[in-house]
Amino acid sequence: MTTTTSGPPATTRLYQAGKVVEEGFPPERIPDLLREHPGAVLWLDLLDPEAPDLAEAQKIFGLHPLAVEDAVQDHERPKLDRYPEHLFLNLYQVRVQTAPPSLRKTEISAFILENALITVHKQPGDLAALTARWDLDAETLGADSGVAFLVYGLLDVVMDAQLDGAQKLDRAMDGVEDTLLEEGGAPRAVRAKGFALRRTLAMLQRGVAPMPGIVAELLDIGAHLRLSDQLKPYLRDVQDHAQHAAETTEMARERINGLLDADLNEQSNALNDITKKLAAWAAIIAVPTAVTGYFGQNVPYPSSGTWVGVVASAVLMLGAAGSLIYTFKKKNWL
Repeated sequence: MTTTTSGPPATTRLYQAGKVVEEGFPPERIPDLLREHPGAVLWLDLLDPEAPDLAEAQKIFGLHPLAVEDAVQDHERPKLDRYPEHLFLNLYQVRVQTAPPSLRKTEISAFILENALITVHKQPGDLAALTARWDLDAETLGADSGVAFLVYGLLDVVMDAQLDGAQKLDRAMDGVEDTLLEEGGAPRAVRAKGFALRRTLAMLQRGVAPMPGIVAELLDIGAHLRLSDQLKPYLRDVQDHAQHAAETTEMARERINGLLDADLNEQSNALNDITKKLAAWAAIIAVPTAVTGYFGQNVPYPSSGTWVGVVASAVLMLGAAGSLIYTFKKKNWL
């Protein structure tokens, strides 16, 4: 299915009436196959190409130079651009792990034409999941939907992964929430996991947040895709998944931010309690120090040199310290 030429690895398929009629052919055969199969729809996937690698496709399909430039540059934002001959779509497929929290993103650029979907994977991606998704609904949805069916399958795979990742991170917060809210603050390892979850959510949100608007725009310009009435509900379902993923990610970020702020406040409260206790004990210790300092002067004092003086100083120290302890405990300083 994947061919290797002098350029980047290429994966090819040709669909007609929802069925695969050719696959694994070299890109050089594309013009001939499209002539041999009128009404067929092409899928061409290239792995991390450079601009010269897209020159032939640019010539055949009239790809806009700005779109080609975006397709070969990494870290483009998720977007949908309209050009005279085609649409250009950029999006991110994700894979989330929670132990430890991490995110692997695969950037995908797509040229959407009337008879072709050309995808560019800027990092190795799971093409098997994509082709399996197309194969699952090819007979029921692909027969009359043309390239729109391929676009739907691509979006469905990407949005399912994004929603699954958002829900995984949201569930992972359940394991740290109770510990973060414990009295005195959470252990360092739990706080570190909380910060890692927040960082992973921020990375995920950059790929998820624009997607509801992108899918909505595709529905609005359905004439370009020739969306069939049969396919529109499925694309709206993808839009619902996109909205769900965006809302879950946003709520999860607000939740983890609130938990980390609450933990910081609890640490501040614990520090204040410790400071009050240290100040109280310092005051208690200062009383005996003052008394013994007084009775240790090198001048005579009442009962100096007798047991009465010793008892009097001890009673004075214990009485003053005891009254301070009682006062501080009443004020919850100890």
